[in-house]
Amino acid sequence: MNHWIIAPVLLPALVAAIIILVLRYQVITQRVFSVASTVALIGIGIGLLVHSMSGQIDVYELGNWPAPFGIVLVLDRLSAMMVLLTAVLALAVVLYAIGSGWDKRGHHFHALFQFQLMGIFGAFLTGDAFNLFVFFEVLLIASYGLMIHGGGAVRLRAGVQYVVYNLLGSTLFFFALGTIYAVTGTLNMADLAVRVADLPASDTAMIRVAAVLLLLVFAVKAALIPLHFWLPATYAEAPAPVAALFAVMTKIGAYAIIRIYTLVFGTDVAATADMIGPWLLAGAIVTLVVGMIGVLGASHLGRLAAFAAIGSMGTLLIAIALFTPQAITAALYYMIHSTLAGAALFLVVDMVRARRVAEDDAIAPRPAIVQNGLVAAYFFAAAIAMAGMPPLSGFLGKLLVLDAVRDHALVWLIWATILATSLVAVMGFARAGSLVFWNVAPEVDHTPAPHPQTALTFVATGGLIAAIAMLTVFAGPVTTFLSETSAQVFDKQSYIAAVLETARAIEVENMPLEGSQK
Repeated sequence: MNHWIIAPVLLPALVAAIIILVLRYQVITQRVFSVASTVALIGIGIGLLVHSMSGQIDVYELGNWPAPFGIVLVLDRLSAMMVLLTAVLALAVVLYAIGSGWDKRGHHFHALFQFQLMGIFGAFLTGDAFNLFVFFEVLLIASYGLMIHGGGAVRLRAGVQYVVYNLLGSTLFFFALGTIYAVTGTLNMADLAVRVADLPASDTAMIRVAAVLLLLVFAVKAALIPLHFWLPATYAEAPAPVAALFAVMTKIGAYAIIRIYTLVFGTDVAATADMIGPWLLAGAIVTLVVGMIGVLGASHLGRLAAFAAIGSMGTLLIAIALFTPQAITAALYYMIHSTLAGAALFLVVDMVRARRVAEDDAIAPRPAIVQNGLVAAYFFAAAIAMAGMPPLSGFLGKLLVLDAVRDHALVWLIWATILATSLVAVMGFARAGSLVFWNVAPEVDHTPAPHPQTALTFVATGGLIAAIAMLTVFAGPVTTFLSETSAQVFDKQSYIAAVLETARAIEVENMPLEGSQK
């Protein structure tokens, strides 16, 4: 077994425990441990990604118990890519939190941050549906604490709303898993793929109910309309580093849809064929429209960034809903882009807040902020990326999505929606940028401007923007890798064989030899 597979889950868990038990009152040392852990995770992520490029699917059996009897972690191209993406995002977030001082505004920021990374990495690596639920709960519990970090009545109210909606989602998840286990007797994803495909037609009603319940759960996580109500207030009011890390939280829902509905409930499975895709596509189109209209109508920068995140999820889920290799390739490219761009936008919003009196983020003329030109340039780059305009990777991502839907029956509707909402997004970002950075109001009093943040905040945010630029420059090699990743995602038999190989070997070993005496 490749023991490095469990390292992304184990390392942040150990570091979080050390911070809580030993370094509770030592902020400087907490920062050192948190940054060192995150840098190490990037190194581990790079190693896992390089290893996965061979095409081999590796399985880590906890306690040396083979699937489906034991808990397994599975490493393929898709999970390795998501691990590295999360680690890169986490480094930018933790550096910004340190540079802005957000980590000192409340207790246990770095411990909660590491626990949340543990949950995110576990969700990407697990090969068991029940443990997907467990890692969801781990990352959600940590995110509850991070959400209200720094206090405040508005943040607390948004945090309560976030908790309530996600608890409802967790309850649905639990019901769905119970239904699946009642029908199939297993929750291992590879074993589920085998058993669901073999279900007789008379026993498919309950499994169809379970598939729909799971889709609702993942739709809540992915902020698919009409299950998106928790996101605008949560992301707008969360501390900036937390909101930036939350940019990958919605992608966990999208990842789960890709994993479950290509492996277990794929279009080749009679019980769920032609059922999930149309529903998901309709919701994704509406999500894109509502998100970009929200960008145009937002009155505060935080809400603008939140609705931009919703709109980007709409574009992403349109591609996923087609469930074809080409569409999944486009979806994965856009997933990487939208994660980096969304996080950068939330950090830029915080830069504006930190430089205004009383941390005001209203989209309205105000006195010029400190370092106005540099912050405006960052906003301009993040806005171009989120709107999907050339020359950055958002434009290429949308082109890939448009190309992937050419053969779909609703191609003209999808093209019109994506192009029209892109125009709406450009108008919304242009309006916000002009009012915040160029339509400067005269100073009405002599209240001193807040002290500017340290250079580390510019390094962290600039790093995300640079990553977007690199994604654009190396779009060819990245797309080639993602095309191979998509092909592996749809190669169900290789995944099933890799996960269940040990169990089958044990079964064969225990079979009585022909002609042997009883």
